Amino acid sequence: MRSRLPSLVLSLALLTPSWLALSAVAPGVAAAKPPPAPTADLPGSADSPLLGRYDGSFIVGYERKGLREFSLPLGPLEKVPERRDNHNNQLFEPKQKKELVGAYTRLAYLIPPERSPLEVVGNYADEIKRQGGKVLFECSGNSCGGDPKRGNAGGGGRMSLSMYLYPKDAVSEPHNSVGACLLRAQLTDRRYLAAELPQKGAHVSVYSFTVEPSACEKSLGGRTVALVQVVEGKERESKMTTVSAGELAKSIAEEGRAAVYGIYFDTNKAELKPESDPTLEQIAKMLQERSSLKVLIVGHTDNVGGYGSNLELSQRRAKAVVQALVSRYKIGADRLTPVGVSSAAPLGSNKTDEGRSKNRRVELVEQ
Repeated sequence: MRSRLPSLVLSLALLTPSWLALSAVAPGVAAAKPPPAPTADLPGSADSPLLGRYDGSFIVGYERKGLREFSLPLGPLEKVPERRDNHNNQLFEPKQKKELVGAYTRLAYLIPPERSPLEVVGNYADEIKRQGGKVLFECSGNSCGGDPKRGNAGGGGRMSLSMYLYPKDAVSEPHNSVGACLLRAQLTDRRYLAAELPQKGAHVSVYSFTVEPSACEKSLGGRTVALVQVVEGKERESKMTTVSAGELAKSIAEEGRAAVYGIYFDTNKAELKPESDPTLEQIAKMLQERSSLKVLIVGHTDNVGGYGSNLELSQRRAKAVVQALVSRYKIGADRLTPVGVSSAAPLGSNKTDEGRSKNRRVELVEQ
């Protein structure tokens, strides 16, 4: 069968789908009528130079950024006990995943009528293999985990793969746009693949499904959608230097607190990464030089994942820092008090990557 993916050039610039966000409609206000099915690409959009499109499809959602973090699922979503997201959905996450940082492109394609997700994902898989790449994980229907019917909108149920790949809180676009409508739509016949293009240093996520009719998507009901993310991995350009013991002491003396950004954890984990060691050493040095100082070790998070679950996570992270300072650097445990505050004290907007990055921190607060 002839492949419907024209030759692809996969180059990545960070794209964050603006089409993903869904703004709520105020009570009593009629929802705006969605635009008709498109007959041309979204203005200003373009295929990734590394990977093309399914023949005859149109771009309905597009965003691009030079550097972004992305968690690529390499296994099915599994229930995380006792944790919920921002919208009170039961949290689901893959146990196997690859944390990526790089130039990122995210696109939403509306596929021609009468084409199935099976055909679409199969064509992408063929093209990836043609380029010397390999498929790392595939799933369909219930085997993908999470709620098999939900888009990225709604609360009080089970988290879906759409919610994991395209968090509603992380994106923004008009509520009645085609891209936003397709993302929040109820869906069926979902299929997903994660792949690697080693020769290009890139990873690819392809999620395809058929849209079910709804108040927003009546004109699009029965159509197939392909949501494609491409990340060209590269080492993060570091513009931060390790804060010194003297700088920490100065900040505490002048402000009573010091914000620390050189302590690292994997997503939703509380185990300190080795890259944290230089900063921990400077914190320990400052405490050793000021032997009477007692501090709160305060863990802060962004708002992705829900306040309650992040409260518990931030507390565990604060405890991990305390344990490291006590066990490795022999700081007295009676001088350190771990506190987790979730997303209660942001320093930036949680609507942007930059703001969320600023909010994820540890603070030392003088007692």
